[in-house]
This record gives sequence, C-alpha cells and structure tokens, in this order.
Amino acid sequence: MNRKKFIAAMAGAGAVLTALNSPAAVITDLNKPKRKIPPYLKPSDKIGITSPAGFITLEEIKPAVQLMESWGFKTVIGNTIGKKDYTYGGTDDERLTDLQQMLDDTEIKAIMCARGGYGVVRIIDRLNFNQFHRHPKWIIGFSDITALHCHINRNFGIATLHSKMCNSFPDNWPEAEPIQVSTIESIKQALIGEQLKYTAPTSAYNRVGETNGRLIGGNLTMITTLAGTISDIDTQGKILFVEDTGEYLYNIDRMFWNLKRTGKLNKLAGLIIGGFKVKPDDPGEEFGKTVYEIVNDKVKEYNYPVCFDFPVGHQRNNFALKCGVMHQLQVSADGSVLTSMY
Repeated sequence: MNRKKFIAAMAGAGAVLTALNSPAAVITDLNKPKRKIPPYLKPSDKIGITSPAGFITLEEIKPAVQLMESWGFKTVIGNTIGKKDYTYGGTDDERLTDLQQMLDDTEIKAIMCARGGYGVVRIIDRLNFNQFHRHPKWIIGFSDITALHCHINRNFGIATLHSKMCNSFPDNWPEAEPIQVSTIESIKQALIGEQLKYTAPTSAYNRVGETNGRLIGGNLTMITTLAGTISDIDTQGKILFVEDTGEYLYNIDRMFWNLKRTGKLNKLAGLIIGGFKVKPDDPGEEFGKTVYEIVNDKVKEYNYPVCFDFPVGHQRNNFALKCGVMHQLQVSADGSVLTSMY
C-alpha cells in the first residue's frame, strides 16, 4: 500500500476507534436509543422510595407512603431514608447503593425520589443501568432529579415522570388544598396510564401554534449544568419545558443564552415555560428584563409555539409530566393545552 494512503487509512481508523471509545459516543445520532414507555402500574405493584439527593426523615415521607398505599400500591422504603451526610441523604456510596438496588430489583415497578436538593450528579456516572434498560420502570421526581430524567432520556430512551416528590405530599390529605390534591393525584394518573391533559392561562407573551413532539426538560439550572456531558439532552423535534427557583434574572438570562448557544433552542417543536421563582435583584444591580422578555429575546428568530405560566415547577401547581412521551401542545389566544398521547 502507498505509504501516504496507509497513514491516512490508519488515521481514519484511529478516529473511528476514538469516537467509539468516547463517552460521547453513547449519544451520537447513529446510536439514538429506541423509545420505551415503562409498564404502567397495577394494584399491588411496588414503588421504591429512595433519596439520591437531599436528606429526609422517615416521618417526613409517611404521608406519601400512606397515600400511595391507599392507591393500592406497596411501598419499599430504601436505606437512605433517615440517613444524613451533611445536606445529603447519606454518603455518595450509600445513595448510589440504594438507588442501584432499586434499579436492579425487577419487583419494584417505580422509584419515587423522596426529595430534591443536590446530589444526583455526584453518583450518576457510577450507576449501572443495564438491568433497568432490560426491565424499565418509572423514575419519579423533579428539581435535582432532572439529572436522571435527562440522562435516561438521552442514553436509553426510556420515559420518566417529572412530578412532585414525598416532601410535597400534604400531611393531612382530607384538609389539603384542591390544587395540592390535583397535583398529587396526577402522579397516580400518570403511573396507571391515564392520558394527562393540562391547561395554562393565556399570556400576552405566548406565541400561538400547534405542534407534536416528545416532551423533555425539567430544572433549567440542571439542564445547563449537564451541557456537554453524556447526560446532555437532545432537543431536536422535542417539546422542551423548563422551570427554576431562587435564581437572579441575570443568571436566568445566562442560562437561556446557554440553551441558545448550545443549539437547544433552534430545532425545537415547542417551548413551555413553567414557574420561575426569581430572586430579587440587589439594589443598584437591577437586570431590567423579566423572564418573559428574556425568553422571547432568545427565541424571536424561531417559529414554534411558546407557552408561558405552565403549571410545573417549584410551586403548588406542579403537575406530573411524562418525559420522553409524545405530546400535543396547542397555544392559542385563549390559553395553552398540553396533552399526552400515551
């Protein structure tokens, strides 16, 4: 073989081997996973409760345990409940082991994360999803649990459930506010396979239109934190929803610039903006733009529908959403409607 051709061929082969051995190879277009919806739950199915992020006590999860068991499910309480390592629900190893056991246990049909906080990103690269991939189950939670939603959606194509967690269940169910009841009951409706349909009020900032696509998203801070990793989301043709809490407006602007500059906004099917609890600007450091203005500035060159004030986020009206499942989004002058197709 000609020496130059041989060197060129070896260089090409080396590039291929490097790509195949790279963690990023998991998420290339050639290796996009087939989409799966975990089996919906039946009476007596088991729901595991674990705390892969922040600390929570057994007493604090009792209302959730009692209510889920009243729905006809059995609960399996993980070893991290009641454990504490500073702000975490146990050490990294303890949280990893607890979640791994529940991922591997085929008798557990759903895993409810007890609370958010911070900690999933510290253990996610050490989790083994092989058994979970063979026997999918519903992963439930939001906020810091967005890391699991994004990682599972991108690498395995398995649907997950973005919803309230144990620390949001009311202590006294008969006296709970109607919005608390509705949001918690939406978890059950999602788990047993009912169609989910939610409405949002009209907004002068909405962009009307109708679209279909797989729903993905979650906490904006976590989504931008995952950019460039093997947990990074693929937004092409998707309906993206985002929410956040406790952030300054300038930081929200910075994170939307991240979405734009990483190409996550230009090929969307639709965009849903949930609740944003904004931290007040420091005196003399006013940012000068609202969340509505920040978002519209970043998407003004695109044509897909945009919905504001959707009932998802760190707020009472935080309804369950099936990530990775096909949805229809309708935004009109009368408001917005999001409907799950499965």
